[in-house]
Amino acid sequence: MRERRFDMTTFHAVVFVDHQQAQVLQFDAEHMRAEKIKAHTHHTKQHGSQARSEHAFFGHVCDALQGIAEVLVTGPRTGLSDFRHHVEKHRPQTARLIVGYETVDRPSDRQLVALARQYFLRHDRMAGEPPPA
Repeated sequence: MRERRFDMTTFHAVVFVDHQQAQVLQFDAEHMRAEKIKAHTHHTKQHGSQARSEHAFFGHVCDALQGIAEVLVTGPRTGLSDFRHHVEKHRPQTARLIVGYETVDRPSDRQLVALARQYFLRHDRMAGEPPPA
């Protein structure tokens, strides 16, 4: 289930994703906005129902990234791997926004934004781009 979508144009975002939920943190130099997306799990006997639920959940996470220029995706190894596979196979437009994947334990929002800020500073320097104002 997605909470309300917020209106804020930002250049960067960091996502923490596992199989149960995702935390999307959009930020600029002064502000940070958080959006939580929870997976719907339907326990049915129908073959493949869990895969369809995961597919829909990852799709909601991709939708939350629209309009963001650069995204760092973080999470535990299996969640990260499954999300990456989904994005590369089903959402090539979202794949172009993702600048990196980092395996991490469950950090706080502040730790996640600090990690992303450091990552994007290094990324922008390597790309030869000045950081956005």
